[in-house]
Amino acid sequence: MKAKLILENGIVLEGRAFGYLKESVGEVVFNTGMTGYQEVLTDPSYYGQIVTMTYPLIGNYGINLEDMQSNSPKVKGFIVREQCDYPNNYRCEIQLDDYLKTNKIIGIEGIDTRYLTKILRSSGTMRGIIALRELSESQIKNKLENFSNKEAVSNVTTKEVYTIDGNGKHVAIWDFGIKQNIIDSFLERGCKVTVFPANAKGEDILKTNADYVFLSNGPGDPEDLTDVIENIKKVIGKMPIIGICLGHQLLALCLGGQTSKLKFGHRGCNHPVKDLEENKVYITSQNHGYYVSKLPENMKITHVSLNDNTIEGMRHEFLPIFSVQFHPEASPGPSDMNYIFDKFLISA
Repeated sequence: MKAKLILENGIVLEGRAFGYLKESVGEVVFNTGMTGYQEVLTDPSYYGQIVTMTYPLIGNYGINLEDMQSNSPKVKGFIVREQCDYPNNYRCEIQLDDYLKTNKIIGIEGIDTRYLTKILRSSGTMRGIIALRELSESQIKNKLENFSNKEAVSNVTTKEVYTIDGNGKHVAIWDFGIKQNIIDSFLERGCKVTVFPANAKGEDILKTNADYVFLSNGPGDPEDLTDVIENIKKVIGKMPIIGICLGHQLLALCLGGQTSKLKFGHRGCNHPVKDLEENKVYITSQNHGYYVSKLPENMKITHVSLNDNTIEGMRHEFLPIFSVQFHPEASPGPSDMNYIFDKFLISA
């Protein structure tokens, strides 16, 4: 079936629909990873977004049920140059097309994804519609203007508190859309984890007497989470705090820093970051559209992006607070930065 991608700047790209055949609206972004499409699809940080994969052939090793980063796909749509109809891999359990149909996610193929990526790099990420019918200008305008992602975190967080036992340190996880491999990374180190929803009160976190509070990754603009910020402030100075991605940004806001939106975001598995404490460069997995644009007082930079010099990590000079912008748990991507979890548990 024919389909169109309609961007808010007026550009229209034609392709073919696959997956679940129903119109969708979202923020159009791109990911430069060559593999890991099922981890991308199930990463809660992509909630509300239509994701473009720049690698031309997607679906060639199918989908398996072991590498999911959450219990279902979180994207609003999926854009590929070509989807593979005949995957070939011993771990393949379902085809990409069938997986999207089952989970009611629309895809569009046949689009020049490199050209689309150039548009997003020059104009910035923007809202878009994957449409299966002709839409009038007023319909397009209404659909784009009515799209909002402000409730993203509340839609992906856990609905109730749960605990996974371990023999090591106790980590209280504030779930804003956590990836499964972050939880697994703590469990591999013997940690006991207690996972709280995003709307948890600071007092509830303090009652756990956990060894650490972990602020997770998640979707959307950190400045929209005013209630969350006020609750995080209640635990600052009372418990060691560590964070990744959105958690890193929220910490900055809690401590008096500022966040801003990137023009086209950092999304992929090949982003070079320098660890200033180790004086080494690592390749990282990243997925964020916002960044810490002003460092809070009494915080020092621990990591920087070698692509655009944005802040990729920070540590408090006096309090046990440490956070990073990139994803040390990868999934997908290189595991170069996995040592950060050990740093979390030693130095925070």
